[in-house]
Order: sequence, then structure tokens, then C-alpha cells
Amino acid sequence: MKIKYISIILLGVSTLSYAQQIKDTLKESKIDEVAITGSRNKKRTVINTPVPIDIIDIKQVSQSTGQIEVNQLLQFSAPSFNSNKQSGSDGADAVDPATLRGLGPDQTLLLLNGKRYHQSSLINLFGTKGRGNTGYDMNTIPIGAIKRVEVLRDGASAQYGSDAIAGVINVILNDRDKGFEGNAFYGMNLFKSPGNNDVVSDHKVDGTTFDFSGNLGTKIGSKGGFGNFTVEFVNKDYAIRNANPDIYTAPRQRFGDAKAQNIYFFGNIELPLSDGLKFYSRQGFSHRNTKAYAWTRTPDADGNIPEVYPTGFNPIENTSITDFTFDNGIRFKVADWDVDFYNAFGNNRFTYQIDNTINATLGVKSPTSFNAGGHSLLQNTTGFNAVKQFKVLEGLNIAFGSEFRYEKFDIIKGEEASYTMYDKNGNPVTPDTPESLLVTNPLNDNSVRPGGSQGFPGYSTDIGKSRNNFAAYIDTELDVTKNWMISVAGRFENYNDFGSTLNGKFATRYAFTPQFAFRGSVSTGFRAPSLAQKYYSQQFTNFQEGELVTIQLASNDSKLASSLGIPQLKQETSVNGSAGFTFNTGKFTATVDGYYIEVKNRIVLTGYFTQADLPAEVQAENPFIDQVQFFSNAIDTRTKGVDLILSYNENIGSGKLTATLAGNYNDMEITKVNTSEKLAGKEDIYLSEREKAFILASAPKTKVNLNLNYKISKFNANLQLVRFDKVTLIGYDGTEQVYNPKVTTDLSFGYEFSKNLNVTLGSKNLFNRYPTLQTTQVSDGNTEGGGIFDPVQMGFSGRQVFARLNFKF
Repeated sequence: MKIKYISIILLGVSTLSYAQQIKDTLKESKIDEVAITGSRNKKRTVINTPVPIDIIDIKQVSQSTGQIEVNQLLQFSAPSFNSNKQSGSDGADAVDPATLRGLGPDQTLLLLNGKRYHQSSLINLFGTKGRGNTGYDMNTIPIGAIKRVEVLRDGASAQYGSDAIAGVINVILNDRDKGFEGNAFYGMNLFKSPGNNDVVSDHKVDGTTFDFSGNLGTKIGSKGGFGNFTVEFVNKDYAIRNANPDIYTAPRQRFGDAKAQNIYFFGNIELPLSDGLKFYSRQGFSHRNTKAYAWTRTPDADGNIPEVYPTGFNPIENTSITDFTFDNGIRFKVADWDVDFYNAFGNNRFTYQIDNTINATLGVKSPTSFNAGGHSLLQNTTGFNAVKQFKVLEGLNIAFGSEFRYEKFDIIKGEEASYTMYDKNGNPVTPDTPESLLVTNPLNDNSVRPGGSQGFPGYSTDIGKSRNNFAAYIDTELDVTKNWMISVAGRFENYNDFGSTLNGKFATRYAFTPQFAFRGSVSTGFRAPSLAQKYYSQQFTNFQEGELVTIQLASNDSKLASSLGIPQLKQETSVNGSAGFTFNTGKFTATVDGYYIEVKNRIVLTGYFTQADLPAEVQAENPFIDQVQFFSNAIDTRTKGVDLILSYNENIGSGKLTATLAGNYNDMEITKVNTSEKLAGKEDIYLSEREKAFILASAPKTKVNLNLNYKISKFNANLQLVRFDKVTLIGYDGTEQVYNPKVTTDLSFGYEFSKNLNVTLGSKNLFNRYPTLQTTQVSDGNTEGGGIFDPVQMGFSGRQVFARLNFKF
């Protein structure tokens, strides 16, 4: 079946002429039939799927924008995808939490060439969207290694398993078998305050970013084998956006984008071994070092020793992330069944070195740099898929398979002084330590000094927890007539730590005319609690209304959690429904898809329970903890929304204009708060209005992308406007912080000097739009990140200019 127009479903994407991009991609790769995410039918294309799927040509999109990371590229391309740059959020400053349709970062499944990718070991705690959620770090995959990204915007747990409540993102690696392609990018922020000098920066030019990637394709053997290899290096400097200290007494002096260095290597190999037998291997390695500033410690702060830091200090969280992927498999035929047997391995490891800090209970003898430990997650998945087509009616496709997955989560203990509170004799403090021996701060009414490294206290215990699960599925598609198809899928999974689950999906598509078709689906879904959510534990300090407090995040299996009746975590469950239509006339295409997602027992991080909220015996056992919080299946949510994508192309003069309008309306409500019996009546603490606001702010209510691309001869121009709707957060004092709607404008111009050399010059956020300034909140310490605004979807670094060079040989 030859594909003439892959644009018809359109792509829920708003950057460039996606119709032409996909058409060109298929032409280059000589692909006549395309198997895509959401269907295991090798003859099912984007044109005739019963659910909405976006296909994003990464090379084309990245070439015209100032984005160098997958998360941010999707953020400004796909309207239902949202990702937040963070500041003052510990490990999340190095990993941008990402969501689809406003659900949690861990409710979208990430695949690499169709195989389950491993999650990040990071769990989002405070200062971030997706609080209490783990998630995937797509930025561990370099843009230079990616051919395209497929986004399935529909519940797919019955097809792919846990995490696919909101949908699936499938990253497809480059498979070019000849030639070298290089890409060099240089960008910088041109700082200008958005208001009356309310915001200041270290320099007028900052956030300088250099990115170089090289991709080599080569043939292996004479039977169609290939190897495709990518190396990439990224260096990005700080972009500091402080509140003006002459106007505001901000509790954080170094708010802004972190400094980072990334190194990547990715390989994609396929090798025919004999007729009908093919071996494939995908290797990936990335290392990211991020330096982010924590909250400021003032000269008289309990966590400061003035003899060491006379003017106070800004701790630096030096985060190192090492990520490894190794997937291998063979494909072969057995009795006309296409079989894929594979093993997918992944490991993600975070370690924290806290610099420019101190353990105040050690006084002047304290080190100023600490190894704070870290965490890691290992995942290994072994499975097989089998697919066969039958001549039943207009065609029947049956796929089945199974997987066995092993996961292991580790917390890596830091050095003792990074987490310990010492007494005046230099001994670790215990509940039995006399009050007279506690180290106090004479500059603050002799209040007790906190222990551990300031900015990020180390992990106090080594923890290693593992689990495994078994899954089996069947996925069928039947073309009843040439115009009507139906799809039914079912999946069984058993986890050794919480039991079994069974999920199903029904989808259909009916073409009323060659141009107009209806599509819809209904499914059940689930998400297993992550090992990090079950076993993560840490004591840390946080600023609330300018005051430093000590918080214990108690693991789900701890004595502290059980004493308050916090139940063992169980799976989240969902019901998904979608319905929409597609329309195509060649020049004009439209897709509209409405969706409904109901999730029960969502796992989130509870609010903070003070000492007074705890039973007397618990207070006695934890005298130096100001507050405590937990992971819990705390809420039920309901999400309703609509995705709209319109695309039109027209020849104007000697050139071609392509216009794409893509929008998402997303409305989430929290329908229930599930407290434990011992905490009944404390729903407002269990999940406060402030915590609810963070959950609801995972996506703006509306997001609209307008893209205009004009190409004439060797010249092209690209204009992109993205409107982010209002977002409302709530400060520690209960005051609403409203971030008004904003429109960002990206503009670029490209020129092809030859088939092998082209240059793009452009600007991201051309008109220097910033989030709404919270001038009445920052001096009171009520913004979550300690800045004059909190991070929201539009970003917070202002205008960037860039140049990009692409060359081939």
C-alpha cells in the first residue's frame, strides 16, 4: 500500500509543514507501509488509526527552533504536552517534569523503538509540577539520535501496560545507513527586565548554550544491515533571574536556570543473520552534570556560621546523572507469525555533591562540601511479540505477547555529616540528647541549628528494594468493511508487591467518505506505584513564608506512616474515553478529538502535618521534626478536554505556505480526597488547597499553537506563536498567585547554501515575555521557587537568539 499523504490525520503538532515532513521522511527511507504506536498492525498508518496520534519529525522541527532538548521541543510543538523548566527544586532542576493532557509525569509511558524505556530514579518533591510523582527523563535521549517521535494521545494500558493512562510517547531512533550529518547550535539569552527593573541578572547576555551533534550511518554486510551512531555534547550556562534586591527582600538570591553539561552516545544496529532472521541492538549512554542554586542562607540564619560565611551563602546542588540503555532482540517468522523476542535494559543514577554549604551544628569545623548520596533505578524487561494477518472480511490482525520485568530502586547513603545533627560535643543527636547540649544560634533567640548539609541534606540510609511483574496481552484489529474497522485489546499483569490487574480497550473508526471519518475508543487503565513512591525516605529543610523548617518525608512502609494509618500504596486505576473525527481535502485537514479520563487512587505527596497533628508518642520519637508528609493514594481526578488540529497549505508565488493551528482545552477537577481513618477531618492538611493547585497547574486550561512556514527556493521562514492560558498557584499564606495568559513568539530564517549545508538564524521568545511578576509575594517568601515568579509552562529566561548550522557529507 503506497502512502501518498501521511498528513491526513494530522499530526497534532504545530511546527512546520508536518504533512510534507512525513512525506519526505517516508520518501527518503523508502518506506511504503508504516507501523505506528497504538497499533500492532503493520499496514495501519496514521491515516486510518482509530485514536489520535501525532508524528513529529525531530530533525525538521529542531532545525527551525531554538530548542535542543526533547522535552522543550515537544512543549512548544504538541499542544497537549506540557513540560516545566524548574528552579529551586533539587533534582528536578536537572529533569523537567513532563505531562500529557495534564495528568502526572508518571501517567505517560515512554517507549524507545517500541520497547518500554526505564523511568528516572528521581521523584518530584517540592517546587515542581507532578509533586510526588516519578516520571521519564526524555532528555537522556539526544535529539541528534532521533528520527521522529510518535505521540499516542489515548489511554493504552491494555496495549502497553503500566503508566499509559494518559498516552504513550514512542521515540524512534535514526536508521540512516550512509553518510555523516553534523549539527552545531549556539544560543544566548539577551536579558531585559520585564518590568520596572523588578528583575535583575548577572549579565546582559547569559544562558549561553552550545550544542554539537554528529550522526553517522553505515551499511553492515550485504544483506541490508546497518549501524547508526550519534554523539552529542551540550554546554549551557546559568540564566539568573533575581528579584531586584533594591526593591524586594527575596528569600532567594540565585533564582534561574541551572548550569549543565550533557554528553551522549547512542547507537542503533540491525543485522540480518539469515533469511527471515534479524538481530537488532540499541545502545544509549548519557551523562549530565547540573549545577543549581538552592535557597539563600542569610548571615544570621540558623543554618549559617557567620565566621565561615559572613554575608551568608547560596548552596550549590551539583547533580550528576548517569543513564544507560541496552536493548537487544531478534525478529523471525514462525508459521507466518512475525515474532520479536527482546530484552530491554536501563539504569538511571543520580548522585548529589552539595558545594558552598555547611553543617551548622559542626560550626567552624564543618566541611563546606558534602557527598549527599543519591538514588538509582534499574529496569530489565524480557518479552516477545507475535503478529499475524488473516483473510477475514477485509482483514484481521492478531497480536499477542508477554513480558517479564524486574525493577530495583536504591537509595545511596551520603557521608555522615551530610545528614547528621551533632551536639556540642560533636556526637550525633538522638531523642535522648539533653537540650543543654544542642547547638543553638545566638543570633536568633538561641534556636536550635539544623543538621546536615544546607541546601540538600544527604540520604541517611542505604535502601535497596526490588520487584518483578509478569504481563500477557492480546491485541486485535478487524476491518469489517473497507470503511469500518474495530480494535479490541486486553492485558493481564501481576506484580509481586501488590497483585494482579486486568484491563481492556475497544476502539473503532468509520470512514463516511474518503475525506471524512469518525473515530473513538473506550478503555480501562492502571499505573503501578513506583518503587520510589513506596520506599523513598528523606529528611530535608524547606523555606515556608521565609522560615526554615525541618520536614520528614516518611516512606510508605515506615513506622511513622503506619502510626498515622497511611495505607500501603496500591495501583491507580482509570477509565478513558475519546471520540472525534478527521477531515481531509488535500490542502486542508482537520482533526478534532474529545476525551474523558477518570483516575481513582492517584498517588500524590500529602501536605505537611505539623508536630501538633501527630500522636503524642510519635512526637516524642521525632522531637526535631517540624513537619511530616507521605506518599498516599490520596485523590480521585476527572479530566475532560478537546484537541483540535487544523492544517492548510497553499502555493503562493514561487513558494509554498503551510499554516497549522493546534489547540488543547483541558479541564481537570479533583473529585475526592482519600484520607486515612486516623487523619479523618484533616483533609485540608492531607491535601491542602495549595497542593491541589500544583496538581491542577500541570497544564494550562488552554494552549494554542499557530505556525506559519513559507519556503521559496533555498530560503524558508518560520513563525510560531504559542498562547499559554492562565495558571493559578497558591502561596504558603493561602494567597492566590495568578499567572496571566501569555503568548510567546518564535521566529527563524533558514537558507540552504547547498544540499549539504544550511544555516538557520532565529529568536525564541522574541518579545521577551516573562511569567506574571508576583511582587506582593516574593518578599514574604510565598513563591515556591523563591523567585519573583514561579516556573510555569512558558519558561522564565526571556528572549534567546540562536544560530544553527547543519552539514552533511
